[in-house]
Amino acid sequence: MSMTDPIADLLTRMRNGGMAKHETVDVPWSRLKEDIVKVLVEEGYVRQIRRIPVEGQVQDTLRIYLKYDRNRQPVLSELKRVSRPGRRVYLGYRDIQPVRRGLGSHILSTPKGIVVDREAVKAKVGGELLCSVS
Repeated sequence: MSMTDPIADLLTRMRNGGMAKHETVDVPWSRLKEDIVKVLVEEGYVRQIRRIPVEGQVQDTLRIYLKYDRNRQPVLSELKRVSRPGRRVYLGYRDIQPVRRGLGSHILSTPKGIVVDREAVKAKVGGELLCSVS
């Protein structure tokens, strides 16, 4: 069975895993999901990721190791899908506004790959606004 919005599924699993205080979250692997989570690792919202081949199945699994603060609260406090299959949101690099005055990040799909908002403005490229993180 195909999924209509795999990115929303990824974000929901991470959000639910954080609220339930899970150490890891497993999602079906895709290159786009892996690139999004790599950006989250670079930004410090997630500890690490690992691609796990599953025997007897066509699709691999992406294991995401969630990150918590000293009080055992998830570092990912808000994870919001912006551009959806029914309503795509595109931004030019001049239109990108900071999230929570720089305390959060937008993740964009640009011609230079999946990047965070600061890198898109620095490289002067716009693209599809996939999600915002704070």
